[in-house]
Amino acid sequence: MLEISMRVLPHAEQHAYAHKLLGRCLERYGIDYKNSAVGKGEYGKPYLLNCSTVHYNLSDCSGMTVCYVGRYEAGVDAENVRPCPKKVMRRVFTQGETRLVENAENPDLMFFRLWTLKESFVKAIGIGISYPMKTIEFSFGERGITSNADGFVFSQHIISDRYVVSLCRISDPKKKSQALARMQMQET
Repeated sequence: MLEISMRVLPHAEQHAYAHKLLGRCLERYGIDYKNSAVGKGEYGKPYLLNCSTVHYNLSDCSGMTVCYVGRYEAGVDAENVRPCPKKVMRRVFTQGETRLVENAENPDLMFFRLWTLKESFVKAIGIGISYPMKTIEFSFGERGITSNADGFVFSQHIISDRYVVSLCRISDPKKKSQALARMQMQET
């Protein structure tokens, strides 16, 4: 389940609101979040200690909070569309992705479509942006979102060309281990 809340809140209140939204989503699975123990994975990704069959992930940006709760490990990212940060693009996008941005009708939107997919992926595997982001590549075609990441399912929501929400679900847990191993090989 992906819950998207369009609510403008002061930055200081967004974290608390995201956890309130998470609590409501977990209730649908019969889980009382206020009384649930939360652990952290090796790289800091939170998870429910007493319920290994339900996973969650949160993201927020100005005017939006997003919560995923489901049976699959996942990562979600939400961003406001704003001017494309070219330095970031050069650092984390492949040549093909850079061409997609440069040739897009709306380059800023295309940047955040790709960026949120990459963010959702690294959040799904629990590593964050220390992952070598150029090793995963995305494109868009007749069949939707394509990537070189086998074992992961991606979806995306574009809201009024102002917000982009991307979700990455891990459909094959072995592929998560392979992605983490690829990162460790890059570090050595």
